[in-house]
Amino acid sequence: MSVTARTADAPAPGMARLIAVVFLPFAGGYFLSYLFRSTNAVIAPQLTAQIGLTAADLGLLTSCYFLAFASFQLPLGLLLDRFGPRRVQSALLLSAALGAGLFALGDDMVDLAIARALIGLGVSGGLMSSFKAITLWFPKDRWPLVNGCFLAMGGLGAISATAPLEAVLEFTDWRGVFLALAAVTVVVAAIIRVAVPERPATGVGHGTLYEQIAGYRVVFGDRLFWRVAPLTVTTMTANLAIQGLWAGPWLRDVAGFDRPGVAGYLFAIAAAMTVGFVATGALADWCGRRGIGLIPVIGGLAAAFLLTQAAIAFELAPTAMLPWLAFGLMANGAALVYPLLNRHFPIALAGRAATGLNTLAFFGAFAGQYLLGEAIDLWPPVEGGGYRPEAYRWAFGGLLGLQAASLAWYLLPGGTREPESAR
Repeated sequence: MSVTARTADAPAPGMARLIAVVFLPFAGGYFLSYLFRSTNAVIAPQLTAQIGLTAADLGLLTSCYFLAFASFQLPLGLLLDRFGPRRVQSALLLSAALGAGLFALGDDMVDLAIARALIGLGVSGGLMSSFKAITLWFPKDRWPLVNGCFLAMGGLGAISATAPLEAVLEFTDWRGVFLALAAVTVVVAAIIRVAVPERPATGVGHGTLYEQIAGYRVVFGDRLFWRVAPLTVTTMTANLAIQGLWAGPWLRDVAGFDRPGVAGYLFAIAAAMTVGFVATGALADWCGRRGIGLIPVIGGLAAAFLLTQAAIAFELAPTAMLPWLAFGLMANGAALVYPLLNRHFPIALAGRAATGLNTLAFFGAFAGQYLLGEAIDLWPPVEGGGYRPEAYRWAFGGLLGLQAASLAWYLLPGGTREPESAR
């Protein structure tokens, strides 16, 4: 029996119970997703030295996570809408655990790339399964706020991959870290499987496989989807590629910080991002109660994010922390597109709408992380290791230009209309 539809007559559990048995177990999986995603920003020097990687190699290795992640998004949407987030997420996390174990044992680029891809596959449902669970269990008018609080759990994972990870590396190496992560991931998978309740079905997901796949035709044929998709893809690409990998090398090569200094800045960026998750959700909730829709909020946050990147790309204050704090704070304004689409599409398509957008976003992240490395490699490395400041300037500036074009498309008059808030 399908478990993915919301029932009108089933009594809703209290908020405290929902947080304990729905929010927190899925938050554990998303915490791990961001931790896995961000570790290479800290362990990059060790990987480069021990495995012998170029900038392009490092970008490709790190982006294998995003390639596997993105490739599974469309099947993931079908699985979520048909079998529900509890079953899907608990099974997928076992792939992440396997990948973490293999990464710890890897000795060359191929071994590490395969392991990284298995991790990406395993955490590919971390966000989307949680968004699906939120749409099933929490009130619709609180989705932006709940989503923002949930995304903050990912921010805590990103924080853990900065100074705390650097501290752990004083006692073990990156291989020991990944062995420990493999064990923790198995535990989180078991908690989700055992603790999260099922949501009774009301008929969603009983169609044939062809009918389920046909739902993507509705999603990808929708005008609002294609108005918001370019902005979401380019801003998420910038966030994931820079914060997840290239911020660390930039802080070393442009700002001139040593390893503890880089780790401290990465910690501050991740902390600001965590605050930003909650703040953007709270802002959307506050605006919604005053009749201001998500569309202008998303546009304003995206414009602010572009300004912070301009300050970084063009080195207005290369050693200042403020631009990086603003980067973290504004980085995930585009995540408000997910509750926007959940309101726009019927609940039966919620999983497919979110994963359809996520497919584009994470293929963009894969391409962005790899191509930034390729662009940086166009300039010869400096003596003693590292990359030239002008290489970062052109690479970051090119990505900024793509985001500016996407924001202009999003803001075209008459193209983006607020969906009804209730159905």
